Amino acid sequence: MTLYLRDDFAKAWRGTDPFERVESLEGEVFRELEARRTLRFEQGGCSYFAKIHRGVGWWEIIENLLRWRLPVLGAENEWRAIDRLRGLGVDTMTAVAYGKRGVNPAQQHSFIVTEDLVNTLSLEDLCRDWPQRPPPVALKRALIERVAWISRQLHENGINHRDYYICHFLLDISAGPESIDPANLRLSLIDLHRAQLRKRTPARWVEKDLAGLYFSAMEIGLTRRDLLRFIRGYCDTDLRQALSERKALWSRLQRKADKLMARIKRKGDQIQ
Repeated sequence: MTLYLRDDFAKAWRGTDPFERVESLEGEVFRELEARRTLRFEQGGCSYFAKIHRGVGWWEIIENLLRWRLPVLGAENEWRAIDRLRGLGVDTMTAVAYGKRGVNPAQQHSFIVTEDLVNTLSLEDLCRDWPQRPPPVALKRALIERVAWISRQLHENGINHRDYYICHFLLDISAGPESIDPANLRLSLIDLHRAQLRKRTPARWVEKDLAGLYFSAMEIGLTRRDLLRFIRGYCDTDLRQALSERKALWSRLQRKADKLMARIKRKGDQIQ
């Protein structure tokens, strides 16, 4: 068994089984499945998120492997990803409790509790009205450069997110959405339970991350200059060199994002 409780949680949960305690938590439920539960709850006047994993069963593990997908077996993946990102200086969630018990991966019971990132706004929500109401130029440039830097840190250090969309970037707006300082951004990357950690990020997973990121930002009014700014920041080199050395990559990303957008629009038309 593995268990970590921050001092305040160790005190609050003293004398109880942490695995039973986390199962009894009550709050706003965001996801409720047989094998996984996600909720937001209050404790000591603060807000937290708990993700509880109860084991996915051998069938789901085998099914994922047959499809060449790495199954998410529990909370350990997110626990390790948070630690890795913090070590790289990338803002993310703060874990306050983590537990794992059971050797059988199909029946393993685990959980992770993180601080709620209050006073934040996702980039998806922030950028939704950009085509009609463009943001200050300095803010847009700062955000593009920050997202490019985070992306580079992940991929140069063996990490790929697997759900790499702008909705998973939370911007601190403690000073108010109209008072965001481009020179002092705090942008946190969340939802790390599917992240993969290796010594080196395979090229196909780099492409999947970047294609997802580009797809999620296709309709927020980015210009060609904005895209070039991202490329330069992501490659951390001269723009001419970044374009020439990775020309094939950028072309593939455009095709993948266009294909994904066309698929989404087709489904939307069918629903209507």
